[in-house]
Amino acid sequence: MGAASAKTRVVVVDDSALVRGLLAQIIDRQPDMECIGAASDPLVAREMIRNLNPDVITLDVEMPRMDGLDFLARLMRLRPMPVVMVSTLTERGADVTLRALELGAVDFVAKPKIGVADGLRRLGEDITDKIRAAARARVQRLAAPPAAGAAATAAAAPPHALGRLSTEKIIFIGASTGGTEATREVLVNLPADSPAVMITQHMPPGFTKSYSARLDGLCRIRVAEAVDGERVLPGHAYIAPGGLHLSVERSGANYVARVRDGDPVNRHKPSVEVLFDSAARVVGRNALGVMLTGMGADGARAMKAMRDAGSFNLCQDEHSCVVFGMPREAIAQGAAHEVLPLARIAPRLLEWLRLHAGAATSRV
Repeated sequence: MGAASAKTRVVVVDDSALVRGLLAQIIDRQPDMECIGAASDPLVAREMIRNLNPDVITLDVEMPRMDGLDFLARLMRLRPMPVVMVSTLTERGADVTLRALELGAVDFVAKPKIGVADGLRRLGEDITDKIRAAARARVQRLAAPPAAGAAATAAAAPPHALGRLSTEKIIFIGASTGGTEATREVLVNLPADSPAVMITQHMPPGFTKSYSARLDGLCRIRVAEAVDGERVLPGHAYIAPGGLHLSVERSGANYVARVRDGDPVNRHKPSVEVLFDSAARVVGRNALGVMLTGMGADGARAMKAMRDAGSFNLCQDEHSCVVFGMPREAIAQGAAHEVLPLARIAPRLLEWLRLHAGAATSRV
């Protein structure tokens, strides 16, 4: 393969000529990618994809002539390929974006409601990083409608109750690219009396509220954005709000959530490193760590610190990851006790909790 053909070839689909032009400029400035076409609507895009065979497409969520979600669903059924959604920072934009991730989009970029040109230029590094990750992503053909599949999962035979096994333990989950659906798969398979779950999923502000509400409707446990200072309770999952770091602290006999602003860590806010560091420091042997699909190395070092402090850690395996970045790095650090397919992670957590029912849960 020649040097030129090694570039990632991208088609941009957006009804705004301004956005198409800006995205093409951002992509073409990268030495390892090129914009090979720009389409104003899905019908034009369909021909372009057929004729140009791109590696990745960027797709506006809301467009004329065919809804972006309809187009994405057809694409993922008939010709699965890596898609990065470009969505607006609105409540509707968040809901539609989450649906796109269910349908198989690899990731998304949120463009600002005002100052689109400057906003997109500032997001240039984020956009191109996500295109690179998408080019390497494991994309699967869309089969049954995911909403129905998700509901069916939640309605399946409930796992056996854990009782008092869950009161001292906390499950910590880190995820990035592909993680919204991977986290859902874990959470819907936990019983109502599961240990508390604390989650850092790389997401921008404005999206985690919709994401939490969506999960809350599917899961037996309660799911919400974390609130600073609230008690961390069994049967509840706490998601780091977009743009803020989440950690755990002690307050007397209780664990409490800390939600704080601060500098990005490993270029991320929220950062898995921040959450897992606090798990190692505060929860120790009562922690269970889970590293799911994602790009980069955020949280790998802190997950090893969790293991050193006595936690039990699982990493998602390469075959079931959309992007095997964060789990690979955690495994390389020696942080994982076991590496499992996504479908085995929740059952293994519950199995471990039952096997260790009699183990000491003295607080660290």
